[in-house]
Amino acid sequence: MILACHNLNKSFGERVIVRDGSFHIEDREKAAFVGINGAGKSTVLKMIVGEEPSDSGNIILTKGKTIGYLAQQQNLVSGNTIYEEVKTAREDIFALEDQIRSLEHEMKSLDGEILSAKLNTYHRLVSEFESKNGYACESEIIGVLKGLGFQECDFDKQTDTLSGGQKTRVSLGKLLLTKPDILLLDEPTNHLDLNSVSWLETYLLNYPGAVLVVSHDRFFLNRVVTKVIEIENGEIRMYSGNYKEYADKKKQLRDARMKEYLNQQREIRHQEAVIEKLRSFNREKSIKRAESREKMLEKMQVIDKPLDTTNGIHFSLEPSCTSGNDVLKIEHLTKSFGSQVLFRDVGFEIKRGEHVAIIGDNGTGKTTLLKIINAVEEADSGAITLGTKVHIGYYDQEHHVLHDNKSVFDEISDAYPDLNNTQIRSTLAAFQFTGDDVFKLIGDLSGGEKGRVSLAKLMLSEANFLILDEPTNHLDITSKEILEQALNDYSGTVLYVSHDRYFINQTASRILELVHKTFVNYIGNYDYYLEKRDSLTPIYAASSASVSALEVPAAQAAAGSKASWQEQKEAQARERKRKNDLKKTEEQIAALEGRNAEIDKLLTHEDIYSNSVKCQELTEEKEKNEAALEELYEQWAELAE
Repeated sequence: MILACHNLNKSFGERVIVRDGSFHIEDREKAAFVGINGAGKSTVLKMIVGEEPSDSGNIILTKGKTIGYLAQQQNLVSGNTIYEEVKTAREDIFALEDQIRSLEHEMKSLDGEILSAKLNTYHRLVSEFESKNGYACESEIIGVLKGLGFQECDFDKQTDTLSGGQKTRVSLGKLLLTKPDILLLDEPTNHLDLNSVSWLETYLLNYPGAVLVVSHDRFFLNRVVTKVIEIENGEIRMYSGNYKEYADKKKQLRDARMKEYLNQQREIRHQEAVIEKLRSFNREKSIKRAESREKMLEKMQVIDKPLDTTNGIHFSLEPSCTSGNDVLKIEHLTKSFGSQVLFRDVGFEIKRGEHVAIIGDNGTGKTTLLKIINAVEEADSGAITLGTKVHIGYYDQEHHVLHDNKSVFDEISDAYPDLNNTQIRSTLAAFQFTGDDVFKLIGDLSGGEKGRVSLAKLMLSEANFLILDEPTNHLDITSKEILEQALNDYSGTVLYVSHDRYFINQTASRILELVHKTFVNYIGNYDYYLEKRDSLTPIYAASSASVSALEVPAAQAAAGSKASWQEQKEAQARERKRKNDLKKTEEQIAALEGRNAEIDKLLTHEDIYSNSVKCQELTEEKEKNEAALEELYEQWAELAE
């Protein structure tokens, strides 16, 4: 065991964060720390590293072990470049290398015993340098930076000029390179693209130390962790397994608890009815029996009703009208910022009812594309055509559609003046704004709170074409699941950008990957994309390493993309037909086998086997069935393959 927390208690005024909470982390164990937003996860991590005092309880780190902590917010003001900042994580190795080089230079002018002494020191330092894998140190730093999404051209950027997300990635890189015995990571995937998250998963799976991670990325947790620590209503519980196993176990426990509660409530109501009936008889014996049952009820240990701890947003999305079948058509679209080309001469179409996810690395132009469609940015060239009766609802991850100087209430009432006070308050309550919360200024809200206001406006818009930019950012897992359900029930069309692989898998019917300045189309969810990307991307996206590939005429590239889409649609149609044929074949086989079983049973009846004509008819029928079954078995084998 590397870390143990015993009977932790922490409150802020009347708000209880944790009450008698205990958990432990074993050596090399990878554990998740989960709970809804505001449950106290970050506070507990801060208590472990000493940034926040606990009210009582013990936090024990095994003697001699080191701990590393990544907070959600970073403030890098060192004046270093990205490479210099990350390099400080291995400054002991670079200091050792400087000593070795200094000795090499010094020994050139020495001889005798002094040289011999220096040589001994030199060999000792070289041995230490090798044991710390010093020769691979620089390549390891570069590997971590590239894994976290930085290109070599970024290495010389000053950390003071970086965005909050970039600073977090730099801090994460430093932390990983220091290799503490236990890593505490608070939302490490928040600012990573899909490739970087995948790289981090592999890194942590192979990490020689222990890891305790706070994350709302279910795909990430399912792949990395083997234990889940949950904080809920101030209580801490431990579950073995990954996130899915935890969620399944938690549901089973809650269902069992609810069943136990309902059974007891039913018994209590029954006993109370019996007591009332006995008393109504107004006889001495019946009154004594009633009193006896009352005493029994008083001694009963009442089971508390399981609380609905989701506290999540709850809403549905309903379009006010149905759009035409052609919702969006993009032709020959190009966008650059200076010399940086985001995409060149791209085109695609979106039909009514499709749920399309746009994925790609950070900086490839996904958000810019959504802004162009919403007329927030201008394209360099190309055409965007909206279909008939298309009404857009736009969710902006930067929340530029909100006004910082307005209150939450005014933001809704000004956008929808036909709503009365009760309707506005009811809407905001569905998004967790109650009481005086509705009078908070937009500018004072957290990212998650702004996201909830934007979702409320989106729901009220009654749009039939939703365009969403990172809609799950700052949402906890429960709220993500509610949003997933709302989108899956939505009858309109959806186009969104997301890095949340689980969310994409649950809600997308089609994926557009923005890679090498063009789009590769996948007709399916994220699992389908993972299955096909290695074969489709090299074919339909130009390789960045090949100059000739980048020179492919735009019309040819567009035709290739269209052909790819058509081929996939045809392949999917063939697959649906195969599955239908397979199902029909299985049903026919089952029917014939069932009939043969009936015939066998009938042939045992005396009135049948004693009747030669009837017996002959059934035998011939069975022979025909057997012949048909042989053909069906062969047909089934072909379809199954």
